[in-house]
Order: sequence, then structure tokens, then C-alpha cells
Amino acid sequence: MIDPTKEAPMPQATATNITQLGRVIVPVSDQDKSLEFYTGTLGFEVRADMPFGEGDRWLEVAPSADGAAVALMPPRPGQTPHNDQVAVVFTTTDLDADHAALKERGVDVDDPMGGEGPVPRMFFFRDPDGNILLEVEENAA
Repeated sequence: MIDPTKEAPMPQATATNITQLGRVIVPVSDQDKSLEFYTGTLGFEVRADMPFGEGDRWLEVAPSADGAAVALMPPRPGQTPHNDQVAVVFTTTDLDADHAALKERGVDVDDPMGGEGPVPRMFFFRDPDGNILLEVEENAA
């Protein structure tokens, strides 16, 4: 029986001390080409671009100064980028405008889908290495 005079312990938000998503690593074949896509085509900003390790480069981009970033990294040794290695989801406030703009810029985009019931509207598109990206429209509250 629960004793109402004793305070219950606060539940932990997760099973670990993880508090947020910091970044997603996307394997790319050409960091410069990918940088142009993410900054020039998608309008992201560069968060980090610096050497690290033995001749490697740490490159991060993001849609804004806060929130998670996308790290554009060469694949692991002995591997090549595969479009089944990642699926990054971006949130938008205007799905139709973004879809039209990306299509106009020559990006490989699928037709929008969803929007029925609680399912938000969304569309898939691919970066120059064929990595699968998804844009999901925020529902107005």
C-alpha cells in the first residue's frame, strides 16, 4: 500500500543521463560537395569545420544555431556511403514551399504524403550521396 505522507521518488526521464540529441552522423563520399548541398541548397549554417585526428576533418552543419547538428563524415574505413545507413528527419513550418524550392534546385524529392488524421504531412528527399532525408510539417497547435 502507498503511504500518501511520503513523497514518491521522481521518475528518471530516460534510462540513462542522455538529455538531448546532439548530432547525427551522415556518411558522405565528398565532404565539400555535401557541404555545398547542406549550406547552399538547404540553407544550413556551418557549426564546425576543423581538422581532427590524423588528416581527418570534422564538419557539422545545422538549420540554426541551436538544436541538433548533422556531422558530414567519410564512411568508416573499408566502407562506402550507403543510403540505408541513415534517415534524418527535419521539421518544417511550410512543407509545400520547401518541396517546391528543393525540386526547383534539382534535389531528388518524392511527392508529399501523409496529412490524414494524426499523421503529419511529409516528404522524403536525398542528398548527393543518396542518404535518405525526411521533412515533416509541424502541426499547428
